[in-house]
Amino acid sequence: QVHLVESGGGSVNAGGSLRLSCAASGYTVSTYTMGWFRQAPGKEREGVASIGSDGSTRYADPVKGRFTISRDNAKNTLYLQLNSLRYDDTAKYYCAAAAANTWPSLMENAYSYWGQGTQVTVSS
Repeated sequence: QVHLVESGGGSVNAGGSLRLSCAASGYTVSTYTMGWFRQAPGKEREGVASIGSDGSTRYADPVKGRFTISRDNAKNTLYLQLNSLRYDDTAKYYCAAAAANTWPSLMENAYSYWGQGTQVTVSS
């Protein structure tokens, strides 16, 4: 059974940084595409970043140059480094894992497994 557990969220001032982690069990993070999504209050969930099994990455335009997705195969953990945080980055962030090999994707339907999320709150 696949479990994805996010951590690292918190409250930070605008301009600050956080690193989110997604520890996987029952799933090897290097095998298939994984991604990060976020959902702000009153908004739909949106894709933020994705990493393929070959290490290729894809980012949503609002986070390009500020967020970095990576993984540590030895720790079987996915990361999202959030820099230069802005008020509109406030959201619950979710880790997602695909069940087949796909290109990095920011679409929800590319993913079969989801974590419970971790809250990021940015104050202006």
